[in-house]
Amino acid sequence: MRTAIHLQEPEVDELLWNTIIQFEGYPFCTSKGLKFSYIIKKRRDGSNSGEMFISRKEKSITKATVMIAFHKALELMDAEGSVSGPKKLGTFGASYLYPVFIRLFLPENRRL
Repeated sequence: MRTAIHLQEPEVDELLWNTIIQFEGYPFCTSKGLKFSYIIKKRRDGSNSGEMFISRKEKSITKATVMIAFHKALELMDAEGSVSGPKKLGTFGASYLYPVFIRLFLPENRRL
């Protein structure tokens, strides 16, 4: 899968964001077991604004931050074989993005 991701990066970014949109409202848990969900803010015209709002926070995580974290995870997987935890992503909201990435892209009970 990582090879395909590197070959078609712009398309994968859109696929990732569209998948995140589809899982809006889905229940997730942080590494420490805190339950959360997220919503994608809508513009007045109904289109997506590119901001995730986490149920446990008042600040948003931008689409750009999601992409940075995702590509950092891919780099770490190539270099180290896994991502040992959310801090390795080094972005704002990593404690929420890490479990989302795990749920969306990996079988149960596996780390990034």
